[in-house]
Amino acid sequence: MDAVNVRAPFAVVAAFAPGMAARGTGSIINSGSMAGRIGLAGGAAYGTTKAALGLLAQAWAAAYSPRGVRVNTVAAGPMYTRPAAVRYDDEVRELVDQTVARYGRVAAALKNAGSEGQSGLVTQQTAESYAATFDTNVLGTLPSMKHELRMMQAQGSGSIVNISSAYGHEGAAGASVYAASKRAVEGMTKSAALEAATSGVRVNAVAPGPIETGMLNHFTGTAEAKAAWASRVSI
Repeated sequence: MDAVNVRAPFAVVAAFAPGMAARGTGSIINSGSMAGRIGLAGGAAYGTTKAALGLLAQAWAAAYSPRGVRVNTVAAGPMYTRPAAVRYDDEVRELVDQTVARYGRVAAALKNAGSEGQSGLVTQQTAESYAATFDTNVLGTLPSMKHELRMMQAQGSGSIVNISSAYGHEGAAGASVYAASKRAVEGMTKSAALEAATSGVRVNAVAPGPIETGMLNHFTGTAEAKAAWASRVSI
C-alpha cells in the first residue's frame, strides 16, 4: 500500500485517536477520492489505495465511535477550476453556473478563502483593517453560499462546508477582527443551514485550530509566538 495514501492517515489516527477516546470526544477527517469508489482511468494503484483508506476509515469509525471519536473520509472527484473573486456576486454566479453546465449539478462546496487580517490589540485596529478582513472572510462567503444554495435547493441535495476557526467561538487576544469575522461566518452558516434544511441541503462549518501554514507564520511573526498560539488549543 502507498505510504502517502494509507500509512500517513494510519499514523495520524494512531497518534491522536487514543487521546481523543480518553477524553470521550474528537474528530478525524481523512482525504479520500471518488477514484476509490468508481475507478479512475490510468490510476489503478491510486484508486486501490484510496479504496483501502475508505475501508480502514470504516474500521476506525467502528472501533472509536462508541468512545466518542468520529473518523470519516471525505471523497473528492475530478475538479474544474477557474479564477473568480469571491467577493463579487457576478463572478461567483458565473462560476457556479458554468460548473453546473459542465457537470450537471453541484454536489458539494467547500469555502476556504480567508485572510488572517492585521494582528494586534483591539486598540490598534482601524476601520481599514476591519474592512480588509471582513471583505474576504465574511463578504467572500456570502455570494458563494447564495449561488450554491440556489443550485442545490433546486436539485434537492448538496452539502456546503465553510471553514471557520476555533477562534470564532473562543476569541483570541491579538486577533479580535479575525475572530469576529469567523464568528460571523458561523452565524451565517447556521442561518443558511436552517433555511436549507427542508430542501435536502446540508450547510456546516469546520472550525480548526492553528495549522502550520504561511498564514500562521505571517500572523504570529516568530516561532515562539506561534508555539504560544498553538499551546492554547487542546488537541
